[in-house]
Amino acid sequence: MAATMLASTAIPAGLRGAPLASCSGRSGISRLGYRSLGAPRYTKRGVPIRCEGVRETVDKTTKKEITKEEILQNQETNQSEKQSVFGAVPNSGSFYPRPEVERRPETGDRSLGSIFAFDGAAPETINGRLAMLGIFWAAIAEKMSGLTVFDQLYTQGTGLVYYVALVPLIAYASIVPMLNGESTDARSFGPFTARAERWNGRLAMIGFLSLLLTENFIHAPVFANFF
Repeated sequence: MAATMLASTAIPAGLRGAPLASCSGRSGISRLGYRSLGAPRYTKRGVPIRCEGVRETVDKTTKKEITKEEILQNQETNQSEKQSVFGAVPNSGSFYPRPEVERRPETGDRSLGSIFAFDGAAPETINGRLAMLGIFWAAIAEKMSGLTVFDQLYTQGTGLVYYVALVPLIAYASIVPMLNGESTDARSFGPFTARAERWNGRLAMIGFLSLLLTENFIHAPVFANFF
């Protein structure tokens, strides 16, 4: 009885301890060891074979390294990097605008003040993502409830609670890679590129603001009445 209970607890514990990884070894694995952070290492006849975890696999397929040389080259050749929207020329150490090499998380200051600066990596990224989620949520919620965005947020109150809970979640998920020296340009998967996200985010911000202004004038939900 004791041996049965010991076997029943040992097997699931071994399964739980097994890493989710893909290994290049085929057979003859004699020993399983663990490095720091739970990274697996199989030993076959004394030769270590490194296995890749989920994070390493995702990084290999979606992440690209952005070097300082590439940033400096783009800074010299890209016309939009030579002059800001307001006509000012980027100067090193200035408040705004800063050269690309100084404002990028890969090569510049990674403090919150720098990331959340007017030309930092965080403001447009976070606002664009919130706007894309907002316009998508507005379309579904208005079709289901028949209420405007303003009514959903302030009359019922539940929409405002969800929004307040969503903002820090999206902000946190966006800030962590930047603090680790990774901008949105370093990640892409198929058609989901940083360029596409920026344009979709900008259109969503304009669309969401237009939706609020339109519903304020017509006092009716746009998606429920016209779509």
